[in-house]
Order: sequence, then structure tokens, then C-alpha cells
Amino acid sequence: MSNLDPRFVLVTRKTRLDEQILHYNTLEQARFYLTHMGVDFNDYQVEHATYYRALEETLTTLSTYGRVQQVDRKFLPNFMFGEDDIVFTLGQDGLAANTLKYLNVQPLVGLNPDPDRWEGVLLPFKPTDLRTVLNEIIAGKRPAREVSMATVTLNDGQELHAVNDFFIGQQSHASARYTIRYRGSNEYQSSSGIIVSTGMGATGWLSSVVTGSTLLNKGRPHIPVDQMQWDSPYLWFVVREPYPFGDAGVTMTFGKIDKRHTLTIESGMPTNGVIFSDGIENDYLEFNSGMKASISLASQKGRMIY
Repeated sequence: MSNLDPRFVLVTRKTRLDEQILHYNTLEQARFYLTHMGVDFNDYQVEHATYYRALEETLTTLSTYGRVQQVDRKFLPNFMFGEDDIVFTLGQDGLAANTLKYLNVQPLVGLNPDPDRWEGVLLPFKPTDLRTVLNEIIAGKRPAREVSMATVTLNDGQELHAVNDFFIGQQSHASARYTIRYRGSNEYQSSSGIIVSTGMGATGWLSSVVTGSTLLNKGRPHIPVDQMQWDSPYLWFVVREPYPFGDAGVTMTFGKIDKRHTLTIESGMPTNGVIFSDGIENDYLEFNSGMKASISLASQKGRMIY
């Protein structure tokens, strides 16, 4: 990493109040509609003010160390990160996870703008910690934690990465139909979709699905979610609410994906089939009839500064 003139990329998000003003055009109109709906408008204002104070402090500190480029999260899919960039996020855990999947070798620092509001598992630092953290990063003395990621490749060449998980299924609440291929076997299924989770995402959506399945199966052990770590060299997939066909039932409902075993899914959905990652539903790949998806561990790993 070149320490002479580092570029700091700060990824930010709009506050709830920002979003409401965009929707209703003015602050006063936003206030009227939210208050009319019984919402505590003062809470929106407090959150907004706290975030922008944290943003101002972050920008001031970063600018004393080098060049700063601020990027709204909606531009992440098309933003070009430099190899020597140091990347910061100012927001909730989801912002840090969503940013990480667009990085390769760049370290990511998660900043919590409002610790009283958000606990922030991926946000170990506050803006007031920045000077200390930056000095140690630039000197090469701050450790980074590796994060395993997942990747999906379609048969038309499109790719998507996930830091937490993939969802493969229907965009609506209709049943997803597909053929699943895993470890030399294949099975046609109808279900509520498939979840593929990394170690970082194991305590989220995957854990919820596994808990429900375990209860339905009267406590029979299912997936050892608690054994997964952020850098675990494998993924788990699980089928949500599979529908049994005839006497055969459904046999392929979960499995481990590692360097030797990938998961392949062929869509049987004429329309509305999708694959999205990390809960970002508006950033998805279409997955309709004729499309095949190969899901595996990503070759790249994220680097979270801690």
C-alpha cells in the first residue's frame, strides 16, 4: 500500500429523514405525513442530526490524512475502487456488508455513527476513534479479519457476490420451481426458495430457517450454525419450505458447499425468478427458465479492520 497519498473512500447512506424528504419533496410535507401517521417525527430528526454530525467529523479527520471520496451506497455496483484505497462505511451493519462484497484487497473500516441507536457487530469504531485507527492502518499495525464470501455465476456469464447470503427463488411470494444438482444427484423441487449462507451470515437468515426446521423435526440436529466463523472455508445451503411431490418426497434440503462441492440450480420459473444477495432485493440477477446458476466459495476474501 502506498502511504504517500492514500485515497479514502467513505461510503454513506441516506437517513430515514433524507428518504422521506425525497419522497414527499419538502421537509414540511414529510413532517405532515409522518405525524399524521402517528410517527415520532422528532426521532427522525434526532437520528438525522446525529448522523450528519458523525459525517462531518469523519470527513474532517479523513481529509487531514489524504484525499477523500464520498460515495452513496446506491452507486456501489458501478464504483471503481483503487487497489490502494482504504474504505470506510458510516452506517449500519448492512452498509458494511454490502460494501465488502465490492472489494478485493482493500481493507474496510466500519464506523458506527450512532452507538446509542445501533449496536453494530460490523461497526467496531466511532468517528472519534478515527485518528488512532488511521495511524495504525497506515503504519501497517492494525490487524484485519478475513471474511469468506460466496459467488454465483450464471450460464450467461453474469456474476454476483454475497458477504452474508444469497436468496434464490421467486421475486413474489409464489413458489419457486427449479432443479437442484449437488454431489452428483439432482432433484426437481418446488419451495419458498433456497438460502445459501457464509460464516458471517450464519447468525442471520440461515439461523432463522434452521431453527424453524429443527423445531418441525422435533429437535433433530440440522446444520451446525454455531460452528461457522467469518473465515470458514465453506457455505451452507438450505431449502425453505420444500413441497413434497408424490411418494418420493424431498431429499435434498441442505448441504455444505466447499472447494470440492458446488451447488448448481437450473430455473424452472417462466417469470419473476431472481437471485439477490445480502438482503438487497433491488440489486438482483434475473433467474428465469433456461438459466443455470453455479454457487461456490468466492476466490476473494473480505478484510475487516478490527
